[in-house]
Amino acid sequence: MKKLSLDRVDKKIIDGLCYEIIGAAIEVHKELGPGLLESIYEYAMVEELTLRGLNCDRQKSLPVFYKGKELTPKFKLDLIIEDLIIVELKTVSEVLPIHEAQLLSYLKLIGAPKGLIINFNVKNVSKHVISIVSEYFKEIPERLA
Repeated sequence: MKKLSLDRVDKKIIDGLCYEIIGAAIEVHKELGPGLLESIYEYAMVEELTLRGLNCDRQKSLPVFYKGKELTPKFKLDLIIEDLIIVELKTVSEVLPIHEAQLLSYLKLIGAPKGLIINFNVKNVSKHVISIVSEYFKEIPERLA
């Protein structure tokens, strides 16, 4: 996967997408509640995001290159929305620093500006969303001219 092109977006667009994604997560959690497998929430999120008119890919393969050579292990992104926002879904008792490091690595590898970690194994999903911005977020204008 090549680095994303960020010339067609501004921070307002990115933040609006994140708002929609979090709204979708709240709706999925309201329907399904906590306690299910991560894969169930993943399918439900794809359905909800699609209903909201957003382009969403699940389990997108993310190759890793070292000195120009593709390494055999590949990462799989849970969700990537509009080719801009990476969403990692969790069903854990607590989101750990390793989960945040994982998302930050994904952001850097593809040049995505922002990512979300959403933990569904909670009573109130909106209080358990972690937003992480990459170095690429700084390069995005506040508003397109």
